[in-house]
Formats: sequence, C-alpha cells, structure tokens
Amino acid sequence: MSGDKAIRRLTAGAVLLVAAMAAVVSFLHIEHLATTHGQPTLAAWLLPVSVDGTVAAASLSMLWAARAGLPTPLLARGMLALGVTATVAANLGYGAPHGLTGELLSGWPAIAFVGSVELILSMARRTRAEPTVNPARAVRLDEQAGAAAELFAADLAAGNLPGQRKIRAEMHVGQHKARELQTYLRGQLSTA
Repeated sequence: MSGDKAIRRLTAGAVLLVAAMAAVVSFLHIEHLATTHGQPTLAAWLLPVSVDGTVAAASLSMLWAARAGLPTPLLARGMLALGVTATVAANLGYGAPHGLTGELLSGWPAIAFVGSVELILSMARRTRAEPTVNPARAVRLDEQAGAAAELFAADLAAGNLPGQRKIRAEMHVGQHKARELQTYLRGQLSTA
C-alpha cells in the first residue's frame, strides 16, 4: 500500500470515528429534547434520524452530482443548510438550560458531525480511481478521442481548445471523460 493510500485510509477512519461518536451524542441530545418537549417516544427517536439524516442525504446527493460532473442540485444545497441549522439549533437548545457553557458543549457534536460528513465526502469527491488497463475501455476512449477531434476540428484549426463544459455538452459525457478528452485535444492542438 502506498503512503498516500495509507494516509487516505487513516484519515477516512478517523473522520468516520468522529462522525459516528458525534452522531450518537447529537442523537441523544435531540431525542431527549424532543421527549422533554412533549413528543411521543417513537417521534423522539425518529426526529434525530430525520435531522442528521437530512445532512447525510443532502451531502450524498451533492457527492453524486460532483462525481457525475453535474451541477450541485439546489434542493440538496437548501436541505443541507436546513439540516445543519436544525441539528445545531437542537443541540444548542439541549444545552441552553445550563448557560453558555452548556450550549457550547452540547452544540459541539452537531458541528463535529456535520464537519466530519463533509470532510469524508469531500475526500470522496476528489478521489480518482486507480488506473486500470481495460482494453475495451481503451478502444472506447480512442473512438471518443477520434470523434472529439472531428467534432472540434474547427476549434482546433483556429487554435482554440474547447472547454470541458462544451465537451460534456456536445459529446454527452461526464466530467472525468471530458477532462480526458480535453487533455487529448490539447495534445492535438500542440501538434497542429
């Protein structure tokens, strides 16, 4: 295992551990707050799952969009903001009877949970798959590269390198493939 891979795994493990501990404490805070404010037992147990689950679901939706090379869904951004606000507010509310110190101590798990979820997902957004030799994929890339050279021949002849957004739109490919094709076209431009 390479040093970078080991560091990524250790970092992911540490972040997941912090997220798990913070999620449990946040769950207990929100569940207790709900119980003491008149919620039935089942609702009190489900409320923390819905609050912190919204943060996780919105973050995963944003991850999916990033990995697919799509713009971040506005609903995911909005739900993430609402989820973060709700979990921080509920945890602060739990500690409020104990003054500022109680609020700070009780609010920390929500911040640690949200931060940890975003750390691990940002690592996943940036992680590239290890290169593998797949002959079928290599043939497909060659075909796409040839098609890109034909499609953007006028741009290349004019000395212009098409942007990744244009490549994605006109070739109906994701962000990663657009990046590969742009690199190929850059090479074609420099040899022209």
